[in-house]
Order: sequence, then C-alpha cells, then structure tokens
Amino acid sequence: MSGRLRVTQTRSTISHIARNRATIRALGLHGIGSSSVLPDNPAVRGMVRQVRFLVTVEELAEGAEPTTPEKD
Repeated sequence: MSGRLRVTQTRSTISHIARNRATIRALGLHGIGSSSVLPDNPAVRGMVRQVRFLVTVEELAEGAEPTTPEKD
C-alpha cells in the first residue's frame, strides 16, 4: 500500500449527512468531476470507504506521474 490513489467525485453531496460532506472536503474534492491524487494509506482508504457511493477510485502505479484530464 505505498502507491497513490486518484479519487474522483461522481455524485453530489446534496441531501447527504454533514459527516459525508466533511469527508469529501477532507479528500480535497470540491464538486462533481473534481479529482485528487492522494497517498494510498489506511487513513485515506477509510475516508474513501466512508463515501464510496459518491466517488470512484483508481490505483496509480508507483512510478507513474498523475495526469490531469484535458479541459476543452
């Protein structure tokens, strides 16, 4: 578990409890479509598990540079 995770918010936090909204903010997400690259550790995994229905997660290879999606 020494890699990195890309966490992307896929659903809105509207009508969800404050704890879930706070977890999304703690993951560095600011709205639908926003992504954050975070270290793969038990703390981050626990936060992702708490809001797993609002986000998608990709595991990044250890040596790979995180790429940002192109904006048109």
